[in-house]
Amino acid sequence: MESEEKGYTEDGTVDLKGNPILRSKRGGWTACSFIVVYEVFERMAYYGISSNLFIYLTKKLQQGTVKSANNVTNWVGTIWMTPVLGAYIADAVLGRYWTFLIASAIYLSGMSLLTLSVSVDPLRPAPCSDLTAANCKKATPLQLAVFFGALYTLALGTGGTKPNISTIGADQFDEFDPKEKAHKLSFFNWWMFSIFFGTLFANTVLVYIQDNVGWTLGYGLPTVGLALSIAIFLAGTPFYRHKLPTGSPFTKMAKVVVAALRKWSVPDPVDPKELYELDLEEYAKKGKYRIDSTPTLRFLNKACLKTGSTSPWMLCSVTQVEETKQMLRMIPILIATFVPSTMIAQIGTLFVKQGTTLNRNVGNFKIPPASLAGFVTISMLISVVLYDRFFMKILRRWTKNPRGISLLQRMGIGLFFHIVIMVVASLTERHRLNVARANGLVENGNQVPLSIFILLPQFVLMGTADAFLEVAKIEFFYDQAPESMKSLGTSYSMVSLGAGNFISTFLLSTVSKITRGEGHEGWIRNNLNASHLDYYYAFLAILNFLNFLLFLLVVRAYVYKAEVSDSMRTLREELVASRQKLTNEEAATN
Repeated sequence: MESEEKGYTEDGTVDLKGNPILRSKRGGWTACSFIVVYEVFERMAYYGISSNLFIYLTKKLQQGTVKSANNVTNWVGTIWMTPVLGAYIADAVLGRYWTFLIASAIYLSGMSLLTLSVSVDPLRPAPCSDLTAANCKKATPLQLAVFFGALYTLALGTGGTKPNISTIGADQFDEFDPKEKAHKLSFFNWWMFSIFFGTLFANTVLVYIQDNVGWTLGYGLPTVGLALSIAIFLAGTPFYRHKLPTGSPFTKMAKVVVAALRKWSVPDPVDPKELYELDLEEYAKKGKYRIDSTPTLRFLNKACLKTGSTSPWMLCSVTQVEETKQMLRMIPILIATFVPSTMIAQIGTLFVKQGTTLNRNVGNFKIPPASLAGFVTISMLISVVLYDRFFMKILRRWTKNPRGISLLQRMGIGLFFHIVIMVVASLTERHRLNVARANGLVENGNQVPLSIFILLPQFVLMGTADAFLEVAKIEFFYDQAPESMKSLGTSYSMVSLGAGNFISTFLLSTVSKITRGEGHEGWIRNNLNASHLDYYYAFLAILNFLNFLLFLLVVRAYVYKAEVSDSMRTLREELVASRQKLTNEEAATN
């Protein structure tokens, strides 16, 4: 109550020295402006590399379709998996701010080395004018080592920036202040807006520069942009709210599981109040809230049973057990997002390969095949704005939900879109192959007399799907994670994308290998006119449908966690009541 009267934040945020802060002095949209600007430039840097990486591997390093696609998805998968390590370091050791700064320095060094690898003659592959690439000189082991070494250095850096920058942004809004909590509901939508604004620049301007001006400038500009974005983030330091590291979430969860297993045979108490829990004062002092025991994953409640030992590996508080349950309950939802993440991986690989086979001329301008990804961005930006400004307001009147519909319902709509996307992609590819056959272009692999814009529907639909699934996914995993594990919760959405890319590598390699048997050359070949990419897309559509059924199943079993603000209000009321009771007892004694 005292912090509320003086205007201090109630969510445990402090300055870099660990001192309590006034809500009016730090955080809010002022602090977020520096963070959002960073994200715009950082997305320009990342997508400036990833969007056109498939083209660089096929055209400059002379790699085949399947190998290039797998190299892209393996790298992108690593990019999205390393945030688990970054989240661990932030939550357990350094805190989000310092983890982010160190990781951003690693990120910038990787970008700088990558720029050198496409600029300096001993490091970049020899130029080749042969369109068939039959007589082109292969890249040397040194060139490959430097190029891929730079890519994976960059991936290591993003592991520390990705899970922490969005969480730092969300930390600028006090969960326990009704006004700031309302702002937080829109934060994730506008966060995604900033991401895709930077992506749009990369997919249009940077991709065009790389294809038509040169890779040195095409990689150099995002490197400079990244350096500038880090400087902007540092400039906003006096305005940030920070949360202190609260220990490794993995260790906390491991203690709960081990304690429950060690007390497997101990009978459950009749009254849940007999379970071990800390005093209310302990949570109030740390700006945390207590969580009551729930019947879900009841086996883990054994970790709270009092057997005489006070070892943290034998006895855990109810709140610690419930925090572990919250993270575990989200895992089935996480698994159900792997397949749509696999579809997203096609944007920078097979979708781009399709674009190289089509007529890309618009007057005297030649469209870079990777730039069609810009339509994903445009579609997503429009969809987010329409959802936030119109769709959500209309639904609020019917559902009385502040978000319009629940986060899982929003994700479900996105999952359904992915089924439609792959059906459309399969039909479009079948049409392209029919035209290639009609014009005798199957064997020579020459350009098909169709506009590249026939691919537009699958790109536009992908952006609409992102507006539902990707935004809701980020918000869901952040919102449902316990306060002490927010960075780990945020990393769940990134693990989804990482797993999706690795699954894409597995599926593409496996399907390519299986379909090459018995005299057939496979569904996916270097010559796309002689391939059966339409079959592969149809296979992915079926996979999406089965995954959608899985999602519906796991959603039925999911239980949302209690609202934080309600829990904190209850905590304050209980504290007041307990203090009043103590005062009355002392008065009666005297």
